[in-house]
Amino acid sequence: MNNMQMGGGGGGLGKSRSLSSTVVDQKQTGADRVRVLRRMGKYLLRYPKTVILALFLMLSSNLLALAGPMLSGKAIDAIEPGRGAVNFGEVWLFVGLLIVFYAVSGMLSYILSVIMVNLSQRIIYTMRREVFEHLTSLPVGYFDTHATGDIISHISYDIDMVNTSLSHDILQVLASIVTVVGALVMMLSISPPLVLVFAITIPISVLFTRYKTKRIRPLFKARSRKLGELNGFAEEMLSGQKTIRAYSRENVIVSRFDARNNDAVEAYYKADWHGAMIGPSVNFINNLSIALVTVCGGILYMLTQTTPTLAPILVLTLGGVSAFVQYSRKFSGPINELANIVSELQSATAAAERVFRLIDEAPETKDKDTATALTDVQGEVDFSHVTFGYVAEKTILHDLTVHAKPGTTVAIVGPTGAGKTTVINLLMRFYDVNEGAVSVDGVDVRDATRTSLRSAFTMVLQDTWLFCGTIFENITYGKENATRDEVIAAAKAAHIHNYIESLKDGYDTMLTDDGVNISKGQRQLITIARAMLADAPMLILDEATSNVDSRTEQQIQAAMKKLMAGRTCFVIAHRLSTIQNADVILVVKDGNVIEAGNHEALMKKEGGFYASLYNSQFT
Repeated sequence: MNNMQMGGGGGGLGKSRSLSSTVVDQKQTGADRVRVLRRMGKYLLRYPKTVILALFLMLSSNLLALAGPMLSGKAIDAIEPGRGAVNFGEVWLFVGLLIVFYAVSGMLSYILSVIMVNLSQRIIYTMRREVFEHLTSLPVGYFDTHATGDIISHISYDIDMVNTSLSHDILQVLASIVTVVGALVMMLSISPPLVLVFAITIPISVLFTRYKTKRIRPLFKARSRKLGELNGFAEEMLSGQKTIRAYSRENVIVSRFDARNNDAVEAYYKADWHGAMIGPSVNFINNLSIALVTVCGGILYMLTQTTPTLAPILVLTLGGVSAFVQYSRKFSGPINELANIVSELQSATAAAERVFRLIDEAPETKDKDTATALTDVQGEVDFSHVTFGYVAEKTILHDLTVHAKPGTTVAIVGPTGAGKTTVINLLMRFYDVNEGAVSVDGVDVRDATRTSLRSAFTMVLQDTWLFCGTIFENITYGKENATRDEVIAAAKAAHIHNYIESLKDGYDTMLTDDGVNISKGQRQLITIARAMLADAPMLILDEATSNVDSRTEQQIQAAMKKLMAGRTCFVIAHRLSTIQNADVILVVKDGNVIEAGNHEALMKKEGGFYASLYNSQFT
């Protein structure tokens, strides 16, 4: 083993955390909005039969509703002017039809709402599944540079906003289009001159809405971004409560949360305030148009009654005036409703853009077409002139060359941030080398399938991870078909069996929220039992006994010795008592391998760094 140099700052998975939520969003252009809406539409088209049925119900409901003003106008015209006579037969006919049309329209509208809610839930289920599935395909580096809370915000808040848009807003837009077009056609059939009133008011309404929309769009994007920042901070602080309380930093953390919470509230206020202005303003313009229609319609009606030679295009009955006013409400009402949901659409579009941006993140590079599965792994590992850095500006490993024979144990010690865990990341191919090669049994890891490569290792890390499930299920995580006897044997070897048996439900005890209902040391022992159960030819130990007491550590060392027998092992440790039996110990300091050898040889080295480090821990 030679030529190994490591730069500082490489410990862990590349700790420079660049929160996605702090990245400034680029200005969304019209083409971007169309692209987002088109992608949202593709989810609808996955259920063509349901969409066609929904469109049919929406069209039928709105057309029936559009017939209402015409029928009410005919009922009014059943009164004979001047004589005061009323044709009650026609009145009751039109009133009856009016009731039937509105009742059927309401029933169809209700059925449509139920269908759209069901459809939106199926789409949201699909979208959430796609997002979560895509997250499992992203490289480890993505999670090193994005806050967990921000990612969760995509799955929860952002997709919920899209759900609101799919179940209500899109339906409202389509219904409004049908109503506006239908009302316009009916108004033209009643009195084309009166329609000219809208030539004044509609452009004003459209121009105002367009102006305000441009102003509030970035505000809603900022609102989503600030919420992501708040979620990320909350998730980070809640996961570190013990440390926060140990240092009595509650007040500091609360003040920092208040600052972020205030930013989120300010972002919400600005977006909602500007969004809330659109509805009332457009409503005022529409009411103005209805007032003009009423005045002009009254004038035309009086001219119709007093001028026998009036041009046919200007003739207007009392029922026509009533119907036109109602149609004008149906014409301007949807425009007002569209203005009212502009803010929701803006928020939904911004949320959808964030979701699609996550879905568009480049996944972990696929295995080569020529990649082969590693079989019958012996455990011979080589690092050949490896150069690597998490970012281009900072190289962590320089010309690393290491050869590990099958069944040997290689330990790496050194100060925090020297790049020890980087070696493990390259072994597991969480990252690919910049230069050089890493090989297992003579096969470049880039030429092997990731599944077979990672299955050849079993890992015990400093940070334990247990999922919500029974102790038995957690131990069998790496070997799901294991029998209870095998699990018990692994637990005994890890010195956790007696504790498990002392629990009321034994191996069926439920662990919740990463095992917070048991001690940290016990969680570590369960993960060690999990590793012992897995049948892998190579083993990675990263501070595996850091969370247990000295007595338990000695017991685990004996179990580890049995676990490590016949396997190629890579051990990263600060507690040097755990690596005394390693075949080779690499000592890293100031970015260089300054010493290499077994424990005895390094202890005999006069003035050696390893010897001084070891003595400092035991004196």
